[in-house]
Amino acid sequence: MSLDFESTTDWAPTDWTAVGEDSLDDAITLRRAIHADPEVGLHCPRTSDKVKAALAGLPLEIREGTSTTGFVAILRGGRGGTAGGNGRTVLLRGDMDALPMQEETGLPFASKIDGAMHACGHDSHTAMLVGAAKALCARRDELPGTVVFMFQPGEEGHHGARHMIADGLLDSPLPEAGFALHISPNMPMGHVVSRAGTLMASTDTLRATITGRGGHAAMPHDCLDPLPIACEIVTALQTYVARQVAVTDPAVLSITKLHAGSVHNVIPSTVEMLGTMRTLSERTREQVRAAFIRMVEGIAAAHGAVGTPTIEEGYPVTVNDERATDLMKACATAIGGEGAYQVMPPMMGAEDFSYVLQKLPGAMAFIGAAPEGSDPRTNPPLHNTKMTIDERVMAHGIAMHCAVAERFLANGFD
Repeated sequence: MSLDFESTTDWAPTDWTAVGEDSLDDAITLRRAIHADPEVGLHCPRTSDKVKAALAGLPLEIREGTSTTGFVAILRGGRGGTAGGNGRTVLLRGDMDALPMQEETGLPFASKIDGAMHACGHDSHTAMLVGAAKALCARRDELPGTVVFMFQPGEEGHHGARHMIADGLLDSPLPEAGFALHISPNMPMGHVVSRAGTLMASTDTLRATITGRGGHAAMPHDCLDPLPIACEIVTALQTYVARQVAVTDPAVLSITKLHAGSVHNVIPSTVEMLGTMRTLSERTREQVRAAFIRMVEGIAAAHGAVGTPTIEEGYPVTVNDERATDLMKACATAIGGEGAYQVMPPMMGAEDFSYVLQKLPGAMAFIGAAPEGSDPRTNPPLHNTKMTIDERVMAHGIAMHCAVAERFLANGFD
């Protein structure tokens, strides 16, 4: 199916659906090789080497940074565009890192690395982006602009996109728009789901130390027990979120760990608290951060103890540009027909593609990957040790990447 949109150039849109299907076998081979050999964090050299080998011989300029093993592959099209002699520039992102989890899928190509697993679909994201790079390189002479393929490690909490941006990998050429796809085993296969505006939450790690005075558990009056103080802080934080944060601009604050003491008859001197905070706006993020600090310090002080809060800044709110979201919707509908694109509510998960979207306008979308015959609602979700996908989703993903790049280079956001 060719894309049905009005072009401002004399260039005919491509049948990317067929291209994606033709690319599927190679994408499956690469995805399985990456899946069996996962790497965690900012440095994924074996994965990067597999990707570079798959891209070998293509008319791509490879640029690497110093902070990670991530890189960009730049494809310069052969035709001038409406945005000047070199045409427009668009970025497509694929993340490469895995999670520190023990795989339990039983797949023949399951992880061979103890304690590491591709449980978030990054293996398929990478394979889809490689497939798109090959397909767009084959049409290089007709491309009216430049495509930057961003192969990024360290998405799973390591700020990989931020590091690649700091290394200057997105600066020359600076893309005018950026797009990313993320698979979901809990959505019907091939469906594209997104929304304009806030898509995903910010995420901050909360830590606090409550310092009292330890002693014998039979004589608490001679001590300053930090445990009930910590419990009071947990309750106060939940009350604050429920009663002082607007439900129309929500926050989630969860204290997930309290660590204190060693034996039954000793009151500890300190309690260590650990938790997470998620918000859908930077305004609410700052509000709840301030409340966390105030309550840890103030409640501890009210009891004569010392509360020491620490906030480890996580990812920003992921905000889709409305024009870019409309472009993805148009491409998804052209490829999959009416109903192939659906609007989702904001979700409290986080994404470091948010850093890219702070630098340039763009959008991210989820693409359904529920295995054939399964119930998307009950499938093992992302970050589950038994998460699996229908690999045919990669044909849809390759087609989407190519269609989005083609449309933006031809028409921009028009």
